[in-house]
Amino acid sequence: MTETQTKTSSPEIRAAAGAMDGLREDLIRPVFAYRPLPPLSPEGRFIRRLPDGLKRAVVWTPHALVLFAAFIVMMAGFANWHFRLFMGLVPAIAVAMTLVRPIAAFWASWIATLFCALLGSEGLWGPGAFMAQAVVMVVVAARTRPRTALWMWLLTLLFGVVLEGGDPSITAPMAVLTAFALLVVTVFQVRRAAEQEVRDAEREITVQRTVTAVERDRRTLLEERTTIARELHDVVAHHMSV
Repeated sequence: MTETQTKTSSPEIRAAAGAMDGLREDLIRPVFAYRPLPPLSPEGRFIRRLPDGLKRAVVWTPHALVLFAAFIVMMAGFANWHFRLFMGLVPAIAVAMTLVRPIAAFWASWIATLFCALLGSEGLWGPGAFMAQAVVMVVVAARTRPRTALWMWLLTLLFGVVLEGGDPSITAPMAVLTAFALLVVTVFQVRRAAEQEVRDAEREITVQRTVTAVERDRRTLLEERTTIARELHDVVAHHMSV
């Protein structure tokens, strides 16, 4: 749909077109984007108080937590008696992918869910697939923005309902759990963004005050030089008159 057609169409069509643009921007275009998870800042509020040796290890805490979650997912998949290795390893790979390619990890979690549903005996949401999907959505939401979290939740709900033949009760536990987890992540993101805006505003005010102080000092210096020059001119003029 062209820009001219979008402007002349109804509000509903424009809203749908805007939603599809948001979906493409959040979950389709960056699907293969390489975005390694950076370590925590050593100048954080709590980390900067730690000893240097401990500080170098603590900055990698998010990576350790994600890999630990991947390990738990793998152990949960091993509980299945059918294809135990693959039932644990495939969902764990999707979780580990969130460290480098978060959007691709979301789609990989779908593939892992289908894989486990076909090979396993617990249906669509086996233990490994259930945990992997929830962990991936939480980590990806924490690494992106609230709109991406909403898209992931809606698509996962649709994904589960369609594959279960229109029965929402099977996907309801996944929907409720991820809705609560994503809501917590979104609130944290909004709060962090607000704190960052406050810090940026305070930094800008400090810069403006510094610039104002420098300009004031410079203006005072110029005024003193002007006064000295005027007095010198008067003295020279007086001597020339004499």
